[in-house]
Amino acid sequence: MELCNKSSSRWALPILVCFFVVLLSNNGVLASHKVFIHLQDTSAINIKTVGRTGYHFQPPKHWINDPNAPMYFNGYYHLFYQYNPKGSVWGNIVWAHSVSKDLINWINLEPAIYPSKQFDKYGTWSGSATVLPGNKPIILYTGIVDANKTQVQNYAVPANLSDPYLREWIKPDNNPLIVPDISINKTQFRDPTTAWMGKDGHWRIIMGSLRKKRGLAIMYRSKDFMRWIKAKHPLHSTANTGNWECPDFFPVSLQGTNGLDKYGEDSKYVLKNSMDLTRFEYYTVGTYDIKKDRYIPDNTSVDSWKGLRLDYGNFYASKSFYDPSKNRRVTWGWANESDIMPDDDIKKGWAGIQLIPRKLWLDPSGKQLVQWPVEELETLRKQKFQLSNKKLNNGEMVEVKGITPAQADVEVTFSFASLDKAEPFDPNWTDLYAQDVCAIKGSTVQGGLGPFGIATLASQNLEEYTPVFFRVFKAQQNYKVLMCSDATRSTLKYNETMYKPSFAGYVDVDLADKKLSLRSLIDNSVVESFGAGGKTCITSRVYPTLAIYDKAHLFAFNNGTEPITIETLDAWSMGNAKIE
Repeated sequence: MELCNKSSSRWALPILVCFFVVLLSNNGVLASHKVFIHLQDTSAINIKTVGRTGYHFQPPKHWINDPNAPMYFNGYYHLFYQYNPKGSVWGNIVWAHSVSKDLINWINLEPAIYPSKQFDKYGTWSGSATVLPGNKPIILYTGIVDANKTQVQNYAVPANLSDPYLREWIKPDNNPLIVPDISINKTQFRDPTTAWMGKDGHWRIIMGSLRKKRGLAIMYRSKDFMRWIKAKHPLHSTANTGNWECPDFFPVSLQGTNGLDKYGEDSKYVLKNSMDLTRFEYYTVGTYDIKKDRYIPDNTSVDSWKGLRLDYGNFYASKSFYDPSKNRRVTWGWANESDIMPDDDIKKGWAGIQLIPRKLWLDPSGKQLVQWPVEELETLRKQKFQLSNKKLNNGEMVEVKGITPAQADVEVTFSFASLDKAEPFDPNWTDLYAQDVCAIKGSTVQGGLGPFGIATLASQNLEEYTPVFFRVFKAQQNYKVLMCSDATRSTLKYNETMYKPSFAGYVDVDLADKKLSLRSLIDNSVVESFGAGGKTCITSRVYPTLAIYDKAHLFAFNNGTEPITIETLDAWSMGNAKIE
């Protein structure tokens, strides 16, 4: 029900407008390969449960980062990931391994790959899986061969194909398969992709790399998957983008939401890269010249840090795979902790989560991807709250009750009668990133059409909350829709050391029907949000101290002068995933 005026006036809190400058050096987040030698062997003694997720994947303790080599094989989904078995900061990395029937509930197995040979003595870093003809999986991964971080590409194969879990993996002695030549920066040469076969019968892979400030997707070809030859030119490169990590390259269908596994000429293609300097993931949509082995971004895809992102928040090192069981492409991303200091993670006893797997496909416009949580997640939905045709005037909000707001799945569709009150888009913002504008125009800054959305992980009196919301601006002849997930007020604790950004992205959506939809997955210390059916996605990591467990609240609100109608709001309590 609608809260009384006294409660609604909570939104009239003193406005703190802080101009958030994008930290292009590292986005305020420590790099995944940041080494703390004195801490990496500090094993967890007491595991703090506050903030641990209920249905996102994380092991019982210690550090995790990049998801590796996701694949579907003989009835099981396989997830490998970078893991420190000895502590809660990066170091001692092995390939941990888990299997699942549904992408949600997991069985943890022993590590599949770990440093044991000369060609990976100093590290077993990220890579991908390919299923070869004859239904034979093979993993390609980056090995670190010396203390100078010289990087080579190795392979591993299952010891026993009859084992449904593929527990044991063998690294043959003819490794490494690929050694960087003198033209390659040998310390920035990693993360091989899933291989694909061209019309000439040759396999192809790419690796992320760097030449001066130019990011590279270096291509190699092979007839037999064992002897690889570097192509004369990269698949693609972009100036002034820095080192490319965890590249991904795959076809997308021009129609429908099904995935593709064939690299043909009648498809669009997506090239995704994790940018080491910004700690964000960027992608372009384009075409693939099969004869020249060149990828060409469409002229509607900005090929730089100003371009499209898979997720505009805490999301990195993603890997996708084609799922033949449901004819879909699924991507996984990693979210690290935002408490910044390694001591915080050591005290918790854990660090990092894998985000919910997402189905992805090409939007009908052909200009961008759409992402949505895999349908299997809905099996965890429990108690349900429903609301419809609820009008919210300026400064009003309504509480979602009868569920567990700290661990929930909420879908809401907002509508409005008019666009007339949309605020003008300041021309001075043109060169700013969306999150800069969100920092200026936060959830408590009254607007015309917006801000409206939901306040997640909120304490009863809103001392802390993480709002996810929209604002609509009038920009010349068009409208710009800003979507924000603002962590600046997410907690009363760690105010000086926590990374609490105003994450944001613009939503390319037609407002002819005067509606905007939002879905948020709330899981104790993470809020994954999908705007306009998955056109814009934002993940925030937050650590409330008041709004935990049954003390958490969830509100829908409107702080714009244009009245907003909640056409439908469906919210569910979410059960725990089984991670055995």
